[in-house]
Amino acid sequence: MKILTFTMIIVACLALTFDQWVMAQESPSFTIGLAQTINPGLKTCSGIRARVSAVGKIKGEDGAEWVVPAKTHFESAEKATDLFNPCDRVQLHRHSDLELKKVPVMDAGGKETFTAYIFADNYFEFYVNGKLLAVDAVPFTPFNSSVIRFMVDRPFSVAVMAVDWEENLGLGSESNRGWPYHPGDGGFVAVIRDESGKTVGITNGAWKAQTFYTGPLQDRSCLKVVGQRRDSSACSTESVRDGRSFSAAHWSIPDNWFATDFDDSSWPRASVFTNDTVGVDNKPAFMNFTDIFDDPKADADFIWSASLILDNLVLLRTTVE
Repeated sequence: MKILTFTMIIVACLALTFDQWVMAQESPSFTIGLAQTINPGLKTCSGIRARVSAVGKIKGEDGAEWVVPAKTHFESAEKATDLFNPCDRVQLHRHSDLELKKVPVMDAGGKETFTAYIFADNYFEFYVNGKLLAVDAVPFTPFNSSVIRFMVDRPFSVAVMAVDWEENLGLGSESNRGWPYHPGDGGFVAVIRDESGKTVGITNGAWKAQTFYTGPLQDRSCLKVVGQRRDSSACSTESVRDGRSFSAAHWSIPDNWFATDFDDSSWPRASVFTNDTVGVDNKPAFMNFTDIFDDPKADADFIWSASLILDNLVLLRTTVE
């Protein structure tokens, strides 16, 4: 039996390229405690429920350095057009208030025009056929929603970097509900329509989703990593008064993760969450546009990796046929 098992392992490894084998066996880099702030805030926004979108840097026990909550293109990339953005004083009451023809059309290499409607908790970067088209205009809060128009030919790939921002940099938590270290939750929902208004793509469980930053981890042993499955479902999500001794897990992002030909076959499928679980009933950035996001003929799901609360940096991918 031992000989047979060893032979099966060798055959399985030979069936993979070296890069695939390394990626499949990749263990996390663990960090402890708070990160050093390297940017006090990507965007200044005053008002109710505005949080500071600071960025930090932290070194893992293996010597690797990590930018938290994520290394983004916020400062250099085109910002998505606003549907609802209190920070920049754009607050449409309904989809019909949007003057769609005034939204710039970005070239993703093609002749058909499409429109993506997006709500993210908290931040996203949106790629089509490997090209970064636009990023979220508000990294943290207040909550906002966005619209992106682009030209491309079908089929086309969509890749999204989704980030649940944090106040306690390096620990995936924030001050909330009376707790200084409260693990926040994420969520991403999108609808893609063609020029006639027909829905051609929605977020659902057919998307692929992989996490690259998980925390806070009160006990590292709760995290189970098997191949490309990074499972923190057994980890505590309890809010605490002092979480500075907690850990976080990080994985390196593949350089070409957004490319059309990137092999995401080993990534888990996206997990689906309800509106109630994500908690959008008090967020006009979503509720003002339920005719889009909750269209009964094409109802988009909130998606994320398996842990909506502990997974803070998630990459999402799909193909629109």
